[in-house]
This record gives sequence, structure tokens and C-alpha cells, in this order.
Amino acid sequence: MPVVLSKPETQRVFEKLERPVPSPENARNGQEREGRYGLAARLQYGAGLRLSELVRLRIKDVDLERGTITVRQGKGDKDRMTVLPRSLRKEVAEQIERSRELWQKDREAGLDGVYMPGALARKFRRAAKTFEWFWLFPARQTSVDPESGIRRRHHLHGKVYNEAIKRAAVAAGIEKRVTSHALRHSFATHLLEAGTDLRTIQEILGHEDITTTEIYLHVATGAHGLGVVSPLDCVAA
Repeated sequence: MPVVLSKPETQRVFEKLERPVPSPENARNGQEREGRYGLAARLQYGAGLRLSELVRLRIKDVDLERGTITVRQGKGDKDRMTVLPRSLRKEVAEQIERSRELWQKDREAGLDGVYMPGALARKFRRAAKTFEWFWLFPARQTSVDPESGIRRRHHLHGKVYNEAIKRAAVAAGIEKRVTSHALRHSFATHLLEAGTDLRTIQEILGHEDITTTEIYLHVATGAHGLGVVSPLDCVAA
């Protein structure tokens, strides 16, 4: 059974992640929150992304005008499209500009471009240094690629982000085994509870088999879930 957060619990996790963190922006104004993990968490929940899909998002995969996110080579090596929440478009646009600053810094430093899968790297040799292929959530520091020995900028580390989610859940007083994947489970469950049909949820989540999506029927409440009132509540009334 998937771990699912209620909507209030989800909001509490976001609030714990939205604390000021060190950044050039904060250094300049002393107040503004960069919202690094907060934005990533809200985007993961708002778009129903897997952890790997979230951290590997590239600038070109975000369409602010159409309000969509394209997931490249998701599970099963398939592409799919999901929603970019309207409420996050302004913040995502700001994140893109922060990423642009790091990309420009790397170009000025003469660093190699970002990692690209083998076939794409051979086909588009110059693409790795273009901004469109840069990460939406780049790492703060550059590092040496263990496979190639090349120093470049990687994306946000999945383990670091996942640990931040766990700490936020504990700080929010949520007594569940919360990981970043709980945000994806909660996205699907909340959609189901709101009346979205299973086939649509299956497509958004990228499930090959709808029986995988049907597991959310067991944790949803309301018309599409249990939809049962306990007899104890009737007696108590």
C-alpha cells in the first residue's frame, strides 16, 4: 500500500521546506527565500513526477506557455507529458533564470557541458553546452563525473533531496514513512478523490499497466475510493 499524505499534511511538508537557504539571492537581500527544495517538492507533487524524473528535468522540457512538462525516458524508456501547475509557473520561470546564471558561469569558466546519454551525446555534440539542455535544478557545485573524469555541473542530487523531504515530514509532525515518492502517491490519490478517471491518471503517471494505477483505489476516500461510512459513526450520531 502506498504512503499517502492528506492535503493538509502535504502543505505542512511544503512549509517546512520553505525556509531560507544560503544563496547569492539571500546574500543580496537578506530575506528572500530561494525555495530550492520547496519548489522541487511542489513541482514533484503538482506534476506527479518520480524522483529521477524530477531531478533530471532540463530547461527544454518545461513549457511555461502551454503549462506542460515533458518527461523524457521515464520508466520503460518512454516519454510522456504531464501538467505544469499554473500556481508554479512564475516560480519555475524564476528558477529557470537562476539556472541561467549558473549556466553562464560554467560557460565563462570553460567547463564541459552537462551529461547527456551516449546516443544523444554522439548525435548532438554541441548540445551539452547549450542552455536548453541545462538542468532545471542544477547542483550548487560542480563535480567530477566518475565515468568520464570530466568536471561538469550535475543536477540536484536525488538522495540529498529525498533526505530533505524526510526531515520536513518529521519536522511537520507526520508519523508516516514519508519519502519523496509519497508526493507522487499523494498526487495520484488526490486526483482520484477529485473525480479524475483512472485512465487519465495512468497516462499522467506513465504506468504501462492500469492495474498499477488501481492500487490508489485502495487508499482513496470518497466517490472513487472506499465511500463507506463506518456503522460506529451512525451509532455515535
